[in-house]
Amino acid sequence: MAAQPRRGGISLPERSSAPKPHSNILARITSSPIVSRGKQAASDAAFVSKKLLRSTGKAAWIAGTTFLILFVPLIIEMDREQQFNELELQQASLLGAPPTAPARS
Repeated sequence: MAAQPRRGGISLPERSSAPKPHSNILARITSSPIVSRGKQAASDAAFVSKKLLRSTGKAAWIAGTTFLILFVPLIIEMDREQQFNELELQQASLLGAPPTAPARS
């Protein structure tokens, strides 16, 4: 009995089991050792680049947080000291004292 299409459904053509000449060539190319070596090399390269990016990200995080913890407070303190020295010079000039060079430490 032949398959009859259902009402409202889509009927697809029957598949032939005869091998196509192009599929044999494609199967031989994809199973060749050169292609499998290329796939393995691409997989290895992707793995190495992923590991490199991950370790680079970790190193950037460590460097960034170290900078924030160690150097930002130092920069803020140096700026405060500079402002304090400028304020002392300004007050000394208002009071009439001869301006002195700020003490360097």
